[in-house]
This record gives sequence, C-alpha cells and structure tokens, in this order.
Amino acid sequence: MCQQTSSCKSNSDSMLTSLIPKTPTSNEKQHQPQTNHQTMKPHKTTHLSLVIQEYKSIAKIAFPMILTGLLLYSRSMISMLFLGGLGDLALAGGSLAIGFANITGYSILSGLAMGMEPICGQAFGAKKYKILGLSLQKTILLLIFTSFPISVLWVNMKKILLLCGQDESIATQSQTYLLYSLPDLFAQSLLHPLRIYLRTQSITLPLTFCAALSILLHIPINYLLVSRLGLGIKGVALSGVWTNFNLVGSLIVYIFFSKVYKKTWGGLSMECLKDWKSLLNLAIPSCISVCLEWWCFSVSTRVGNELGAGRPENAKRATIVGLSGSFILGFSALFFTVSVRNNWAKLFTHDKEIIALTSLVLPIIGLCELGNCPQTTGCGVLRGTARPKVGANINLGCFYLVGMPVAVGLGFFLNFDFEGLWLGLLAAQASCMVTMMVVLLFTDWEFESQKAKELTGSSIVDVSEEIEEDKTLGAQDSTV
Repeated sequence: MCQQTSSCKSNSDSMLTSLIPKTPTSNEKQHQPQTNHQTMKPHKTTHLSLVIQEYKSIAKIAFPMILTGLLLYSRSMISMLFLGGLGDLALAGGSLAIGFANITGYSILSGLAMGMEPICGQAFGAKKYKILGLSLQKTILLLIFTSFPISVLWVNMKKILLLCGQDESIATQSQTYLLYSLPDLFAQSLLHPLRIYLRTQSITLPLTFCAALSILLHIPINYLLVSRLGLGIKGVALSGVWTNFNLVGSLIVYIFFSKVYKKTWGGLSMECLKDWKSLLNLAIPSCISVCLEWWCFSVSTRVGNELGAGRPENAKRATIVGLSGSFILGFSALFFTVSVRNNWAKLFTHDKEIIALTSLVLPIIGLCELGNCPQTTGCGVLRGTARPKVGANINLGCFYLVGMPVAVGLGFFLNFDFEGLWLGLLAAQASCMVTMMVVLLFTDWEFESQKAKELTGSSIVDVSEEIEEDKTLGAQDSTV
C-alpha cells in the first residue's frame, strides 16, 4: 500500500511539474545554441503564446458567463414589463419589493455562496475532487439556514415600510410580491452553489444553455399566470420563482446526464456537517464584498485552479492578463460615455436641464467604470487566492471612509450637487483600484500556492485516493 501511495504521489508530481518550464542543467546548456538571436526569439514567441493562451482560457470561461448574466438580467426586464402592464401601483410596489429583495436577500445568498469558490477552484486544480462535493453540500445547507431570518424580514416588510413613511397601498403591493417570492429563497440556495460548482470546473457553456432555456419559458409562464389566470402581481412573483426552479432543474439534469458529478460527488455525507470554520471564514467576507460589488468570476476561477494545481506563475499570469483585459473594458466604457454624453439623455427625455446634467455626469460615470473594471477583477483575484477578507476591507474602507465623505462634502457643502455625488463615487473607485493594485503587486505567489495546498489538504480526502479513483472510475458506479 505504501508503495502504491508513493508511486501515485510521484505520478502526481510529474503531472504538475511537467507543465512548469524547467531550468536547464549544465549539460543541457552546453548543447544550447551560443548566439543570442537564436535563443531570445523563441523565448519571446513562447511568452506571447502563453499570454494569448491565457486570454483564451479566461475568455472561454468569461464569455458564456457574460451571456448567462445578460440572460438572467433579461428575466428581470421581462418581469418589470409585466408589472408595468398591471398599472402604476403594481409597478411601484413590485419595483420596491425587488430592490428590497436584492439588498436583504439575494445579494446575501450570492455573497455567502462565494465562500465555496476559492475552496472548489483550488481543490479542482489540486485534483482533490471530493472536496467540491462536500463544499457544495455545506454551502447549500448554509444558504438554506440563512434563508430563514431573511424570510422573517420579508414577511414583516409592510411594517418596516410603513415605519419608514411609505404609502400604505405601495407597501401592501410590495408585501404581496415578497410573500409569493419566498420559495425563491430556496431556489437561490440551490442555484448559486450549483453555478459555482460548475464554474470552478470551467464548465460555463451549459450554464448559458440552461439559462437561455429558462428565459424562453419565462415569457409564456408570465403570460399564463398574469394575463390568463389573472393573478396580477402574485403571478409576476410566482413566475420568477418558477423560472428559477426551471433553471435549477435543468442544471441538475445536465450534471446527472453529463456524469460531471462522478469525480466530485460521493453521495450525501455527514462530513458536510463538520469543519465549517474554513467555509465561514471565506463566506462572510465574500458576502460583505458582494453586497458592495458584483463581477469577475472567470479570473477568480483561473487563479484558484492554477494555485490549486501548484502553478503560481500561471496564476500570476492569469492575474496580469485579467487585469489588462479589465483596463481595456474600462477604457471602452469611458470612450462610450464620452461619445454619447450629448445624445444619450435625448433618447428618454426632451427636458434641456436633464440633458445638460446627463452630459455633465456621463464622463464621470465613464471614469468610475475605468476604476471599477480592474477593481472588480482584483476582487476576483483575491477570492481566487482565498483572501476575500482583504477585498472586503478594501471595499469597506474606500467606499465608506473615502467615497462617502467626498460625496457628502462636494454634494451638500461645496454645492457640486448631483455632480458631487458622482465625484464621491469616482474617489471611492479610484482609491479602491489603487489599493487593490498595490496589494496584488506585492502578492507572494509561491506563498499563495503553498496556502492553497494547506486549504485543500485540510480535507479528509487523500491525493492517492483521488488518483486511484480516477483509474477505477469507469468500472464503478457512483451513488447519487
């Protein structure tokens, strides 16, 4: 048994080290060409090809996720259209309920679920697949337990709104929408962990297809419940719940029939009730960070996978490529906002004062995006290196200790008005981006790689067991 274990470990080491460029030995150096132009040119070509390959790796993960995000966003737009068709009161109440649900419920569940992202990403890179299954079970339980206090808050939303001075008729509509959205908390408790479970394995295209299917069904579901059955605002809420359960169901069907679960799922286990400290230490800061900012999963996945596989240089390259891409996106957003600043507001209104104000603020919004894109990518890198607490501290400090005082000072005391509020946000984004870049610049990637080994090594799953299972997987049936 010891011989088998050692041989497995040596095989595993060879699999990892073969992907890392080796330093040539003295004998190899003697056989190398002596001319500089012969040695340097291939090196540059190799480096460029590595960068291009990294762009492809990130794009392969990112583009399906971007499309998935747009599809899921279109679901909200469809719901708003049906709410608008019910009248101004339903639109006002439903919009208020959706905003309340996002702040007090969905963002919290999404943030807590992200605690499993560095664990799963690094475990997948280290080929410790069973950790993914255990983390999935733990995170689902965590989100379900968290949904109970959120449900209590939603049930009492009308009282809260009335205490805040909201109109009673709007508060009643909002309460109705949230009451019929309560099952969505359970759907989200399954949906977020499943998406991260697949994403950390670089499986993103099936997510897009499943999201597209659920959105295609969302329109007839709304029509059935709202227009045909006459359920009104209740129907809009229930259609959102129905659509999310459709998405969860389609993901489960994909996981089952694609056999993705075979390496990672060891069945329901009591082990999911143990060792919650590492998950909570990552989940709570991630939740705080998400409540402040939401993007950049693809870079996080790449960094986590490479650190887990023991390739710190690749993780560093993924960070550099991801950040450079985010700066390009930021400059694109800045160029767009500056280009349309005089015409954008004319699409929605003919009020000259609003048009003038919009043309003044749009360039500032573009500058905010120039800071926001690399800043959110930096948050993804910090999550991929299992440092969400650092990202949360940076966001809290920059947005509340820098951005808010600047916004209040310029907007209310120095008479910059609306422009001052946006300048405050710009100050927060700029300070956040600079701080994030400094932290990433001084990151010790070798240390982060070692930390990834410790994080994934804390599980009861042994590497040799994973390799043996890989060999016998085809001959054994897994229990779900």
